[in-house]
Amino acid sequence: MIPVDSATPLAVGVVGTGTIARAVHLPLLARSPQTTVAAVSDLDTARAAQVAAAYGARALTTAELLADAAVEAVLVTTPGDHPTLVEAALRAGKHVLAEKPLALASDDAERLGALAAVSGLVLQVGYMKAHDAALPALRAALDEVGEARVVQVRVRHPTDAPQLAHLRPAGPPPQLDEAALASVAASDAADAAAVRRAVGEVPQPWQRLYRQVLCGSVLHELALLRATGLGLPRVTRAHLSAWDGGQPPVLLVSGELPGGAALELVWAWLPDFPEYQEVLEVSATAGSVRLEVAAPYAVDAPSALEVLSHRPGGGAALRREVLGRDGAFQRQLEAFVASVRTGAPVTGTADEAAEDARWLADLLTLLRA
Repeated sequence: MIPVDSATPLAVGVVGTGTIARAVHLPLLARSPQTTVAAVSDLDTARAAQVAAAYGARALTTAELLADAAVEAVLVTTPGDHPTLVEAALRAGKHVLAEKPLALASDDAERLGALAAVSGLVLQVGYMKAHDAALPALRAALDEVGEARVVQVRVRHPTDAPQLAHLRPAGPPPQLDEAALASVAASDAADAAAVRRAVGEVPQPWQRLYRQVLCGSVLHELALLRATGLGLPRVTRAHLSAWDGGQPPVLLVSGELPGGAALELVWAWLPDFPEYQEVLEVSATAGSVRLEVAAPYAVDAPSALEVLSHRPGGGAALRREVLGRDGAFQRQLEAFVASVRTGAPVTGTADEAAEDARWLADLLTLLRA
């Protein structure tokens, strides 16, 4: 692993200054004593310059940022074709924290993991829900409520508007020159090719479902199940409803977890729903555990944990804890810095990203059956 001086902040270059970068990543990088925003790049050069000025950083092209010896690590927050950017960053000798999905096809994730390993570099995928402050308490609660029998995951997904209402206006649409537009087209083509490698030559509506819904959102539920210690299920039934090939659907998945518990996953597109909601609930032989996951697009949003278990001496005890004084994105960043500086284990590995891509591709096959 390339040594990093732990006495100075880790110099991070941010590739992509879209919503998630401006709403969460950049504020956290700036406020953390462990990191500094060294440079930013974006196809919208005017926006990159504006963001750079706000954070005392330099606005560079992506090629310049990757070649800059002062940049020790790269945060990839672009909307598409992460493998190309991540590979370029690793070959430039940079540690990488990449927003999910790392890759749409498992072979890309495996290749990037191998490259990071041989280069001695940290490659972490932004599975921020795996860093939720409530998870240690949840895992401890699972030990006290007996054998898990039923695990239910429910997501109510509205449009972007209610999720972003707490943020400042996003500003005008990106202003892209011909070279930037060509780059977008190349990124889209790379993503489309990866989707075809993952799921085959399926009709366009199914390709969009895989890319936008399964890899764009359902992927988070896999990271959450893995982080709880419950693992990924073997799917026995999958169904789509309220889907005509256009707007996202209601997705119903049933399966069995490695420990034998039944899984029920409901992912529902509810465009007029007032806010994003995500709940994980475990019904066990001696109690239950319910996690209300913090809303996305928020720096310090807390999660809430509810545990029903036996009261000492008999009866039932219900307790509710709100956890998340330090939000999941902050803990994710701290974990990345710890992996770079001390060799701490990576949470959100390329191998896990490859496993997720395979699982989601198999799910699409079941949905089409």
